[in-house]
Amino acid sequence: MTPTPSLNPQNCPLCGQPNQCAMEVQLATGIPQPPCWCTQTQFSAELLNKIPETAQGVACLCTACVKASQA
Repeated sequence: MTPTPSLNPQNCPLCGQPNQCAMEVQLATGIPQPPCWCTQTQFSAELLNKIPETAQGVACLCTACVKASQA
C-alpha cells in the first residue's frame, strides 16, 4: 500500500498553487487576518465535487480555480 502524500492546507487541492486562505495565514503567522476571500464567493457543486475526498475540509481552493470554473 502506497502512503498518500501529506496535504498542505496552504495550497489549492486542484492546482497545487497557494490558496491565500486567511485562516491558514493566521495559523502560520499568529497575526489576525480579515475574513477570507472565500467567505464572499459562491462555489458551484460541480467545482466542489472536483476536490479530492482526502482534501475536503482540509485545503481551500484558490481564486484562479474558482474563477476558471465560473468562466
